[in-house]
Amino acid sequence: MIRTIAARELRSLFLSPLAWSILGVVLFILAYLFLGQLDTYISYQARIAMMDNPPGVTEVIVAPLFSSATIILLLVIPLITMRLVSEERRARTLPLLLSAPVSMSEIILGKYLGILGFLGIMLGLITLMPLSLLMLGTLDFGLLASNLLGLGLMLGAFAAAGLFMSTLTAQPTVAAVTSFGLLLLLWIINWAGAGAGQSVLAYLSLQGHYEALLKGLFNSSDVVYYLLFILTFLVLSIRRLDADRLQH
Repeated sequence: MIRTIAARELRSLFLSPLAWSILGVVLFILAYLFLGQLDTYISYQARIAMMDNPPGVTEVIVAPLFSSATIILLLVIPLITMRLVSEERRARTLPLLLSAPVSMSEIILGKYLGILGFLGIMLGLITLMPLSLLMLGTLDFGLLASNLLGLGLMLGAFAAAGLFMSTLTAQPTVAAVTSFGLLLLLWIINWAGAGAGQSVLAYLSLQGHYEALLKGLFNSSDVVYYLLFILTFLVLSIRRLDADRLQH
């Protein structure tokens, strides 16, 4: 049943002009940034070669690409997740879904996996950009893998938070705005304050854990953070639908 719901969500995304527009715009912007970074690297290649420990192509081009991708996707993923449940609520089809012989966990996991399928395709297309550099030289595959892992976990976290916000309202636009606000807050939460509470805020920050992976510094605590983040918002989404089922 989870697979059926996931396939339905993925199919509905590709039938939507919004999803195709988002995919096209994101890839166009990232391709522009990628080519700009590549041009800059080529322009300064002679100076870079004279350094004692020159940075490689992966550090100069790929890491900034993935850093930019996160900012752009923080803006657009709420637009993808906003309809997941709120559209069902607005169209008054949610009671029918809740009365179906499926558990709330299956519904949430199905919708979440459907979104992950779409984001996985987007991630694969983004990855083709750094892989194209193999025609010009070599890549640091360890650093590339760390960047891919970080972006994949970040997208999973964005999607889980967006799904939860979609369960709270019948208005997709409200879901998108509140999702963006929540993600932005969790992105910059470590910018404010100092002292004893700073370490807690730093741990809660999405950005802090991602920056380490962008540098190729793999730490299991960063991976655990994202997995707990995703699990927390999926459980909250399931609880929200459970409350709706009891009301109906």
